[in-house]
Amino acid sequence: MKIGIDKIGFYVPSYYMDMRELATYRGIDPNKWTIGIGQEKMAVAPLTSDVVAMAANAAASILTPEDKASIDQVIVGTESGVDFSKSIATFVHEMLGIQPFAKAFEIKQACYGATAGLQMACDYVRLRPERKVLVIATDIARYGLNTGGEATQGAGAVAMLVSAMPRILAIDEKSYMHTNHQFDFWRPNHSEYALVDGQFSTKLYQDEFVTILEEATRHHPTLLDSLEAIVFHLPFTKMGRKALLAYEASGAPESHLSRWLSHYDQASYLNRMVGNIYTGSMFLSLLSLLAMDDSLQEGQRLGLFSYGSGAVAELIIGQLQPGFAAMIDKAAILAHLERREALTVERYETVFLSKVCEEDTPYQALESGYYLKKVVNHQRIYDYQQ
Repeated sequence: MKIGIDKIGFYVPSYYMDMRELATYRGIDPNKWTIGIGQEKMAVAPLTSDVVAMAANAAASILTPEDKASIDQVIVGTESGVDFSKSIATFVHEMLGIQPFAKAFEIKQACYGATAGLQMACDYVRLRPERKVLVIATDIARYGLNTGGEATQGAGAVAMLVSAMPRILAIDEKSYMHTNHQFDFWRPNHSEYALVDGQFSTKLYQDEFVTILEEATRHHPTLLDSLEAIVFHLPFTKMGRKALLAYEASGAPESHLSRWLSHYDQASYLNRMVGNIYTGSMFLSLLSLLAMDDSLQEGQRLGLFSYGSGAVAELIIGQLQPGFAAMIDKAAILAHLERREALTVERYETVFLSKVCEEDTPYQALESGYYLKKVVNHQRIYDYQQ
């Protein structure tokens, strides 16, 4: 029986910051950001597009009433939760009208959380093939204004419907994972922004990629030969290329690298236009590959490399299903990006520094969809704008 991703959708806020303009304003050579790390635009989230609203909008774009009646679990991976106790998933479950006899919960392990959710969803559906699971990755990456990490910020959500007989990607039962307790990126409870050792984190990411591929090869010597492409967790667009260079230095076959690199630009296009969305970055890269790479064919196998600082890494294997291309609306994806409004640096900084206040004065929706309307008695209230 095949289990995997039947539908995939995404949502990014209606604002973005052009990286060339921001770099120039900061007195930095724009090529350092556009070429050096590979970022062109950074999604910027207004208060109305918090992680709950983005999650609901991403999921609403793919779900039918029949789906909502068949979903037994809503799983959200995030490191941008709005509450230390209550999960984003409970908000989304109610907002979307998913059948009430379902689980809803949140997973945290840096950028790896949604991958854990996907694997849990697949395991659940293998035992209950008539049921479905909704998995959502939603995050707002924040490092602060005029900081070393500012260029690797972003915001967005990716939603996936997991079912039996999936129409996009069937997920293998066997995957390859590794845990390595490190402090490359973390955010203590008292800190508004994450703490990061940038050079160490980049090196650790590369080491984990090589370690995982070596472990996979030990178990399955021909596995890597079968992979047409690999999609990466991309906190910035060049991160996956750095991992491939590290793999090359370890003695990787040239045939692997040339094949995987031939798909890399297509698999990183959306990330280049959105920025870092933490738990959703790998899945945004998957969506980018599916939408932008016309050379993909049914039956081809993909590797999905997930990484969460701290650190947990996993390589998942999936196979493209017959008719997968019909499930991806490239025009709608590009239109979703094009609808966005470019911010000046001054307005970007104002939006970035804005904070949700305890007040009974509603916020105004910026576009159609779910949005944060107001906060009353420390409770977030959401609404839908037609």
